[in-house]
Amino acid sequence: MYEVCSMLTKKQKNLLTFINKKIRSSGISPSYEEMKNSLNLKSKSGIHRLISALEERGFVKRLAHKARALEVVKLPENASANDIFNSFTPSVIKGGLDNTKNKSSKVSVLGSIAAGTPVEAIQQEVDQVILPADLQNNGEYFGLKVKGDSMIEAGINDGDTVIIKKTSLADNGEIAVVLIDNEEATLKRIRKKGKTIALEAANKNYGTKIYSANRIKVQGKLVSLYRKFH
Repeated sequence: MYEVCSMLTKKQKNLLTFINKKIRSSGISPSYEEMKNSLNLKSKSGIHRLISALEERGFVKRLAHKARALEVVKLPENASANDIFNSFTPSVIKGGLDNTKNKSSKVSVLGSIAAGTPVEAIQQEVDQVILPADLQNNGEYFGLKVKGDSMIEAGINDGDTVIIKKTSLADNGEIAVVLIDNEEATLKRIRKKGKTIALEAANKNYGTKIYSANRIKVQGKLVSLYRKFH
């Protein structure tokens, strides 16, 4: 019964994909007029019914106190990753964290990062790794150990050590370490639109979260990662 209730019609799936892409690109939900036009419907009443169906099945939720605001909670299991995220494959340094082979520059690993990690967790050194040769003498860097699976479809796995270039700027589509309200640090893909910033996970089980720009501070952007192979 659960599988039947969770299945989407073609129109429901098309609308969900359109809403998701609009939020990713602009940081705001599409208007009912935009949704109507995207599906070539003649009236907005059809959109209301489709949104209600998506809400009942747990794919979207309406945001309280905001007109027409929607949040995409999840996408269908058979949705293409390209419908949700830009293709992104970080440079992976295979073989683990062997930092004994040479005297190359090292970078400090400052704890772990995941959605909801207090910023204090990334303020002290817990390890050191070799900085890739192509990054040496090209800015300041730090490392963070990844906890959780929120970025797995961007090639970032639980247990990886990401290399972050210190910067206060990140372009749309880049994966960055950001502070939320000066209290929490997270690793997410950034989308900027006007006075809002959307933070995207790279896992269809996690929704996009949207914040006013003054609540977000970029600490650095992802350039590479280390992965242990057992």
